[in-house]
Amino acid sequence: MNIFVNNNNNFNKKKVVFIMGSTVMGKSRLSVDLATHFREEIINSEKMQVYKGLEIVTNKITHAEKQCVGHFMLGEIEPDSDFTVKDFYQKSIVYIENFLKTQCVPIIVGGSNSYIEKLVEDPVFKFKYKYDSCFIWIYIEQSVMSYRVYEMVYFMLHAMLVDEVRHISFKIADYTKGIRRSIVVHEMAKYLREEKNIDQDDESNKMILQASSSVHHIIATDVFKEDRKEVVDEAWRNSVLQPCLDVVKRFLKNDDHNISIGCT
Repeated sequence: MNIFVNNNNNFNKKKVVFIMGSTVMGKSRLSVDLATHFREEIINSEKMQVYKGLEIVTNKITHAEKQCVGHFMLGEIEPDSDFTVKDFYQKSIVYIENFLKTQCVPIIVGGSNSYIEKLVEDPVFKFKYKYDSCFIWIYIEQSVMSYRVYEMVYFMLHAMLVDEVRHISFKIADYTKGIRRSIVVHEMAKYLREEKNIDQDDESNKMILQASSSVHHIIATDVFKEDRKEVVDEAWRNSVLQPCLDVVKRFLKNDDHNISIGCT
């Protein structure tokens, strides 16, 4: 694993941490782990998770998994609302400023790059000139990710996903806005009628990376190759959590330097 940090001497800027990556990579777990070690609050940036309802379909973090850490922009928006990228940007800025006033560091977590791009690249608010950003980007190998997605869908189906979708699905429903834009809802609705990502484009990634003063790539493949919980937990601590704790600690202490860290 290579971690690249670009030092821009942003000692006087306010600090914001971002955790990004595709689904099933452990972003929520990492955000909670970091928040329990530092004084931090979490802002969700997953498009479908901002809406109320469909806890299973949208794979929201559970109450137990939150470990009493504050989560915002999570299940706040009415399901039929047309919540836009601009809406996310405006609400997020309010949360960020409120957290910073109470000496809390905002952690923005999610894989919806269009939300993050709007936040960091907005020409009016000039986010990157006001804030010092630390990006942690989690990756796992494609083969392992595919298996993880399969496991997630299997769990969803056994957790009453079909029943959950049935409650909001009906013939004349508008699937172009709100929570019904979720791909699972759209496809499941077809099944229910018969029965009676994540943005990850390269250009968006490049713009986000250019806006950050520090970018850290974490390869978490080894964690998800294991089956036994105790082995998974140990691999998580060694390969993901500890390197990220070190990164954030340096970032918050204004001690980022150009570094390259290798982890297995």
